[in-house]
Amino acid sequence: MHKKTIIISAINFSEGGPLTIYKECLKYLEENFLEEYKIVALVHNRNLFSEYESKIEFIEFKDSKKSYLKRMYYEYFYFKKLSKKLKPYLWLSLHDMTPNVTADKKVVYCHNPMMFYKMTKEERKKSFKLFLFSKFYKYIYKINIKKNNYVIVQQNWIRKEFKKAFGIENVIVAHPEVNLEDLKLDTDMEVEKNSFIYPSFPRVFKNFEVICKAAEILETKNIKNFKAYLTIDGSENIYSKEITEKYSKLECIKFIGLQSRENLMKYYNKTETVIFPSKIETWGLPITEAKEFKKKLILADLPYAHETLGNYQNVFFFNPDSAEELAAKMESVITEKNINFDGNICKNIEQPHCNNWKELFEIVLKK
Repeated sequence: MHKKTIIISAINFSEGGPLTIYKECLKYLEENFLEEYKIVALVHNRNLFSEYESKIEFIEFKDSKKSYLKRMYYEYFYFKKLSKKLKPYLWLSLHDMTPNVTADKKVVYCHNPMMFYKMTKEERKKSFKLFLFSKFYKYIYKINIKKNNYVIVQQNWIRKEFKKAFGIENVIVAHPEVNLEDLKLDTDMEVEKNSFIYPSFPRVFKNFEVICKAAEILETKNIKNFKAYLTIDGSENIYSKEITEKYSKLECIKFIGLQSRENLMKYYNKTETVIFPSKIETWGLPITEAKEFKKKLILADLPYAHETLGNYQNVFFFNPDSAEELAAKMESVITEKNINFDGNICKNIEQPHCNNWKELFEIVLKK
């Protein structure tokens, strides 16, 4: 029996969350599709995928991360020749770009939401590279996007933006299948009263400063019986350096730096409330993790946060540009007065919509 070929491409994925996504995709294909399909994976380094090498064919592109020009050469020129040679039934590009290829079905998975973020003048100064990158991404997305059978995004708000920006309708919302197995819940650990944590890497849109400003407001009111742990220490980049220098005198802010996964579990267990003020996300993993730990939550009142959280009662939402509003929510938790949580209810999402790789491949491979 002649097997059809599925090509999965993400030649820039080599670490962290993106690599995990790639591996989970290949794991599902290996377990369910090998009888009917030949699976070919285009990767940066095949050694990162050694567990699948006996059943999946790998083609390696070790120089793919040297520059964007090299990446564009592969996506828009070399992959055309490769697709004519391999004659794939499905070409699934997991990393934002729609390649110039020949295939019966073409699908692209778009992760980066930065083109939809309106940076302030101050933010542009602090991170001009990110500003240029966000503008550049709009054009990267646009190239060939209408040639896809489907475009995959992680949330409904991004689907709406993609439809508006690119005039397309064939957008799948694929909520990520978050693996929570490594979360270590310790019910014996004593929770530190009036403690908050914001676990994130410092980028301008992550909005660390709103927590510092809120703490400043509370300290000015002589409310000092709390701690807010921020996973920055000033060594990460210019943005974090400015924040730590500006707010180093605050008693209640604790700059703890980036944490190992193991240490982060300890902080999740011992803190009372997780704050997540980021202004833009494709998902917002700490929200999902904090929900699993059954923590009190204070979240940016933005579509991504509502969609990520789903059904949950112990949550406050606040305007991420208002330190005053955040300070009021923190004060409610600290004083235990006026604790009237906003709560959140999961909204129905129109089809096409899926929650795991099984449902996603059912949609894209449907004849």
